[in-house]
Parts: sequence; structure tokens; C-alpha cells
Amino acid sequence: MQRVSVVGLGKMGLPFAAYLATHGASVSGIDVDASVVDSINRGIATVHGEAGLESAVADAVAAGTLSAHTSFAPIADSDVVVVLIPVLSHRGNPDFSAHDAGVASIADHLSTNTLVVFETTLPVGTTSGRYAPILRESAPDVYVAFSPERVFSGRVFADLEAYPKIVGGVDEGSTVRAVAFYESVLSAEVWPVASSEEAEMVKLAETTYRDLNIAYANELARICDGLGLDVVDVIRGANSQPFSHIHSPGIGVGGHCIPHYPHLLLSAGVPSELISLGRKVNEGMPKWAVNRLERALGGLAGRTIVGLGLAYRPGVREMESSPAFGVRDSVVARGATFLLADPLYTAAEMSEAGFTAWDGATRPDAFVLITPHEQFDESIVAAMGDVVVLDGRNAWSREKVEAAGATYLGFGR
Repeated sequence: MQRVSVVGLGKMGLPFAAYLATHGASVSGIDVDASVVDSINRGIATVHGEAGLESAVADAVAAGTLSAHTSFAPIADSDVVVVLIPVLSHRGNPDFSAHDAGVASIADHLSTNTLVVFETTLPVGTTSGRYAPILRESAPDVYVAFSPERVFSGRVFADLEAYPKIVGGVDEGSTVRAVAFYESVLSAEVWPVASSEEAEMVKLAETTYRDLNIAYANELARICDGLGLDVVDVIRGANSQPFSHIHSPGIGVGGHCIPHYPHLLLSAGVPSELISLGRKVNEGMPKWAVNRLERALGGLAGRTIVGLGLAYRPGVREMESSPAFGVRDSVVARGATFLLADPLYTAAEMSEAGFTAWDGATRPDAFVLITPHEQFDESIVAAMGDVVVLDGRNAWSREKVEAAGATYLGFGR
């Protein structure tokens, strides 16, 4: 049985650790958060909304194949170390602080012939240029590779078995060793590539494609709005041609991935006007939406606006880079009061994030649908009278909103 340490037990690390622990490996999960470690060791999953995770954690802990630790000591007895510590961007610059600290602790405990694989999305050249030298100074014969996680929150287990696993080492021996590891634990096809740099680029390319595609959809929404056309119908028609795959427009792009990874790609030092412009378009959508709302209301000063949704996508309890922040800031800057509702968060949690919770009874001047949770539907406006609804996701029915006596504003329609 392979002994694997997974460093970082967040929304990607814990599901991967649990998957390995239920597929033939003995797994030591490592995290700096003692409360996370304690919960996992009691068989309680600390990541929510992930299909199959709760039972997988409970079963693996009960079977003794998964344990959690705040110490990096288990690495000394591990055959493989998988690193899943997030690297985000701040003002366009990568923040390596948590990742650097983790790698330093890994290096302090490395044993001979250990394989260290980075799955966290990194700028091109980081694995070979930043981290391999540190690890090999501690253990010269360590194998080092990059293999990006390519899974979606809420369906990690299914995606692990569906998508090819891209693997690139800092040298040929590292690639061979990493490929052998993944082939032993995954049923999905494992694709070796020429280098760790190429593997890093694969991840950044696929994620940045999504950002640019969404930016194009958002530009179409703005154009359709100006021409009095329905962008939903336009995109549906365009996508009936097999070479067109336009995404959906929306009030903003959130999460740990899409808003940050284009910046990681640009941080390699090769400029791209297209990628920079796509990011600018998507970052500007909350403000554009509020501009439309301001015109519809004849001004926002003194108005009350209720945002529906703090999570960056439906059903996932994650607020990183949520459009709600941009909508709030733009509304408040124009003299309006901004209240927020989200069934996934308590009023205290929203307050901690800088929001005032809507009590559900106060009649606002407008609603802004930010996150189309299944709990949010047109019935919310039924008792509110003549309010304006800005549907930032084109998720509601214009007919139902207008039947309730409200004014409907679609997003590019």
C-alpha cells in the first residue's frame, strides 16, 4: 500500500485525500488548521457540498487509511507527497506566501526517493525554477512533478475518473515516477507531457480560455443590450453550429480559479493584450450591471438594493471573488443601501464578510440576482410590489417577474 501525504486539506485537497484513501492508498492529510485536522480525525468532512465526500471521509478514517495532522512529520515515511495549497493573485501578482511556507516544511521532512507532485495551479516555471531546487537541496534524489487538478467543486470524485490526468516532471525520471503513481490510483487516462512547464501551461491555458470565452459572452450581452436583442437567443442560435461554444454572460466571475489564473499566466513575463482585456471586461461586469440599474431607477441615491447571492456559484459555499463584492461597492458608492441574502450563509457570516443581511421583509427598490441558488425564484418579488429586478444570470422568467408586478431587466436581453 502506497503511503501518500496530501498537504492542504481544503476544497480540493480533502476530496483528493479521501479518494486516495478509498482507492488503495494510506493517506496522511496535513493542514495548518487544527480545527480542520480534529474534525477529519473524527470522521467529519470539513468541505461541504461535495458529492460523496462525507461518507468517503467517515469510511476512510474508520478503516484507518486516512488520518489528519498539523505536523509535517508523516512526510518522512511517505512514498508520495501531493501539494494542494492555494496560490491566488493579489492586484495581479501571485501570492506564494502559504505555498512557500508549505514547501519549506516539506523539504525539512523529505526522505530519499520521495515523489513530490504539485497540483496547485502555478505560474509557468514555478515547479522547476522555484520549488525543485529547494526540495533537492534537502533530498538530492527527490522526484518532482506538476500535475494540475482539473476537477470542479461539487463533483471532484466523478471528475477524477473522467478527465485525463496531465503529468509533467522536472526531468524524465520524475515524469516516469509521477505517471506510475497516478496510473496506480486513478482509472482515468494519464497523459505525460514534455515538462513541468508544459503541464503548468496546460492548466493555465484551459482556465484562461474560460475567462476569455465568458468575456466574449459578456461583450455580446452589452452589444445586444444596446441593440435591443436577446443575448440568450443569440448565443443559443450561434451554438447550434458545432464550431461555436460560447459560454453564458453574467454579472461577474468568481471563485479561486478563473479570476486569478489569467494573472498567474501573465506573471510569467510574456504580455498578452487579449488576456488582460478579457480580465478587464469580466471584472467590470458588476459595475456595468449597476449602471443599468441606476438608469432604470433614475438614480440610486437613497435607494435600497437587495443582492441575492454571496456564493460565487449556485449550491457551493464559497465566496472567493464573488461578484457580490463588486455589486455592493458600486451600489454603496452611489449612495444606496445594499442588503444581501444567501441561504448558504448566516447573517453573522455575511456580516464578517462586510455585508448586512436582508431580513426578507424589508421592501427594496430593486433586487439583483447574483447567484441563482435553487432557493431563489420569482416568488421572492411576489409581495414586494413595483420593484425592479436585475437578473444578473438570466435565470428567471421575465413573464413571472412581470406578472408579480415587478420590472424585469435581463442581462443583455
